Amino acid sequence: MLTPSESAARFRAEAAKRILIFDGAAGTMIQTYRLGEAEYRGAFDLGFDQKGNNDLLVLSRPHVIAEITEAYLAAGADMVSTNTFNANRISQADYGAEHLVRDLNLAAAQIARDAARAAEAADGRPRFVAGAIGPTNKTLSLSPDVNDPGYRAIEYDELKDVYREQMEALLDGGVDFILIETIFDTLNCKAGIKAAAEVSEARGIEIPLMLSFTITDMSGRNLSGHTIESFWASVRHARPITVGLNCSFGAPELRPHVSVLSQIADTLVMVYPNAGLPNDLGQYDEQPETTGGFIRDWAETRLINVVGGCCGTTPAHIHQMALVTHGHAPRVPVTVPTRTVLAGLDPMILAA
Repeated sequence: MLTPSESAARFRAEAAKRILIFDGAAGTMIQTYRLGEAEYRGAFDLGFDQKGNNDLLVLSRPHVIAEITEAYLAAGADMVSTNTFNANRISQADYGAEHLVRDLNLAAAQIARDAARAAEAADGRPRFVAGAIGPTNKTLSLSPDVNDPGYRAIEYDELKDVYREQMEALLDGGVDFILIETIFDTLNCKAGIKAAAEVSEARGIEIPLMLSFTITDMSGRNLSGHTIESFWASVRHARPITVGLNCSFGAPELRPHVSVLSQIADTLVMVYPNAGLPNDLGQYDEQPETTGGFIRDWAETRLINVVGGCCGTTPAHIHQMALVTHGHAPRVPVTVPTRTVLAGLDPMILAA
């Protein structure tokens, strides 16, 4: 097995040749199986209703997650993510499954690794696995109590340790990269970056990070109020292998923000939008060919290095992305001049 650093070098080499394809939504595909609570729960007696605990399926119904991962690889994905968006101590507390966090992440990583290895063996094309880490349902920057703005539901060091626990298990399971995604709070992300730095030091290896920002309104800011420019100024020191955007909106609404990021990031840009905007029932109606048309524009204008799908996307959407990006040259990361960039909610650039 390659070390994370070797995987990162291999990933960059592939990304220099072509636009790489990421996978799509896990939840959308899991819904198609119409699983009942007993199927989610499996043999686990956790004292809580487990329906909706998608992360537990890597233990209770591993064949479901394996089939979904294999479908995305068959559709053309070069990289798949682990089914671990909520496989952390905070989120699993809602299901009484905190004690299963390590097992969840190990199993998810091994399922993704096995599928990626098999796909690569079949056609020789390199495949990669990203260990997915969601934001949890806690925020470091904002108070959940409108009557007490200074209150925080969690402290920085506690969240950092939650992230570290998950990262350790994902790495032990064989992931190539750590993907901190759906970043609605920049400080949460920085806790994740610190956790990765601690793991790197403890293991004596470099851990390649992927960071993915989530816009929460049409102004282009995340929940903690940061623009994509100020976010990048806040996290660039981590030197992620990719930076990008996910979830939020469909491709048309994300395009101006992708354009901005493409012009300032001196690393690879990875974007995975939703399949349009949800309808009144919360369902995503955008057809794969429509999504593909939007992504073709991104490829033709060289905005991206890696592209995939978030909420509402399926293997059919990913297949369309693979088709429309084929043959298009990837974006070339920009060369950033040496200067001081500080960030509050907006960036402040100091002249050289």
